[in-house]
Amino acid sequence: MTNEEIKALLTDIEADNVERTVSTNDTAKFCEAICAFANDLPNHGKPGYLFIGAQDNGEIEGIEVTDQLLQNLASHRDSGQIVPLPSLAVYKRSFPEGDIAVVEVQPSDMPPVRYRGRVCVRVGPRRGIATEQEERLLTERRIHNARTFDMQPCLSCGQDQIVYALFHDYRIAAVAPEIIEENNRDILQQMAALGLWDIQNQCMTNAGVLLFSKAPQNWLPGSYIQYVRYAGAGLESDILDERRFTGDLPTSLHTLEAFVQTLFPSRPVPVSALRERQITPYPQWAIRELLMNAVMHRDYQSNAPIRFYWFSDRIEIQNPGGLYGAATDFPHQNDYRNPKIAEAMKNLDYVNQFGRGIATVQVTLHTNGNPPAEFDISRATSFLATVKA
Repeated sequence: MTNEEIKALLTDIEADNVERTVSTNDTAKFCEAICAFANDLPNHGKPGYLFIGAQDNGEIEGIEVTDQLLQNLASHRDSGQIVPLPSLAVYKRSFPEGDIAVVEVQPSDMPPVRYRGRVCVRVGPRRGIATEQEERLLTERRIHNARTFDMQPCLSCGQDQIVYALFHDYRIAAVAPEIIEENNRDILQQMAALGLWDIQNQCMTNAGVLLFSKAPQNWLPGSYIQYVRYAGAGLESDILDERRFTGDLPTSLHTLEAFVQTLFPSRPVPVSALRERQITPYPQWAIRELLMNAVMHRDYQSNAPIRFYWFSDRIEIQNPGGLYGAATDFPHQNDYRNPKIAEAMKNLDYVNQFGRGIATVQVTLHTNGNPPAEFDISRATSFLATVKA
């Protein structure tokens, strides 16, 4: 945007795609505004703008726009508090009256977008929590716009395949308590609002199948993790242990996480005459994070499982599906083949924050004394992570 266009928006008090504030640290207000603009309830199809450093009447007060402020504003995208992830840009603009920070938010293809389990919307001067009718409109828009595989309907997986107890547990994690308390919709409408039920086709979406169906592998045959421990360094070696992690995603991830915790017992090594530290051949957290990344980013249209192979000199974690979208600039840029699955894993606390897993893995490996993880991104159909002892 040009400065003239920004000035015009600032002074248009009736615009429903603009919010102004002079606060530089009101995180909740910023996130609510980002969420509301991403939902684009009026369906303008245009960006929403949060101007920091401007009064409600449009006058520029001016603030000190530091690199740290811009980084803090940009971090709201990947914080995991707003799901699905919003698309936004952050920049500084200078005027004679002073500087302002601009957060430009694109409308989401996958509404409703939630901030801490609440659907924020904006119509005219009102910003608040969406009514049931408003949320239904956003859900219908998402169905129309759905592009990713996890949001597409699984046509043969109907209501009789739903494990309702799993959905109730997930709903508690995904939706704010007061929203659940006030909810008068039936269970299928609630699932549809979360992108897990396709109203038009009366079936679960592929994400719903993975999360709540009785037998996900009946519909998505490759949606499991295969673990093998080998005695030697190659596939021809004797197999010491083998197992599969199957079933619905919440159960299989819980079982996998507990299993990884048992694999790498630590032992003390002396640091000095009076001090020792614990080491392990592979840091548990790093392996867990690589496995969660594989589950989040794999291609669920493939019949191949995620392969978790432990050799005598290394661990290999391979998932079907190469780099996706903007992630071809790996590891500097991330993108999501399965945004609804990513959202679910965040809601279930298997992912703490988006976009930082690989960097944290490398730090954890270095601290434990392991070489950096190696990534083979040369194949279009798979992604391989290797961790050496």
